[in-house]
Parts: sequence; C-alpha cells; structure tokens
Amino acid sequence: MLDILYTKMAKRKIDLKALELGKLEIHGKGSRQQLTVLEGVEKEMAKKIVKIIKVAKLKVQAAIQGEKVRVTGKKRDDLQEVIALLKESKLDIPLQFINYRD
Repeated sequence: MLDILYTKMAKRKIDLKALELGKLEIHGKGSRQQLTVLEGVEKEMAKKIVKIIKVAKLKVQAAIQGEKVRVTGKKRDDLQEVIALLKESKLDIPLQFINYRD
C-alpha cells in the first residue's frame, strides 16, 4: 500500500519527506498505519534556517512569520543565492520557494 501512496504523492509533486509514518497496527486480516502530512516549518527548524542564512552573510533579511521563513532582499540574485544555499544545506524537511519579486 505504501508504494501506491508514494507514487500518487509523487504524481502530485508532494515531497515524501513531508510524510510522517505512524505506528503499524495489525487487526486480524487487516492493518492500519496513520500518516501525517507535515505542513509549515517548526520553530527550531525555522531558527536553524535563519542561522544558516545569517552565517552566509548575504545582503538579505530573514524573518520567521508563523510557520514560514520570509527572506527579503533588494536584488533577485541575492534571493537566488539563498535558495541555492538552502538546497545544498541538506535539511531534513521539504522546502518550497515562492518568489513574489517580479
């Protein structure tokens, strides 16, 4: 069943890191396993992301806004450097990047 779920999630472009597997419960002929889809960034992970950005000393500002980390900067190139930096930092969570700057 997990293989089917993973292929369906991949078709919908949902990262498999966003799934948190629960405990497998076996009842007679059937079994259940609870899955949780993670949404947003936890406080500790958000602080870690902000710290990574500040250590890189780029000309951007990072702020935690609820379950998101907002990065602002004057130049698009600086923001793209932050995206590249976070992609190569190998965090354990899936990240989405939304660029409002057009």
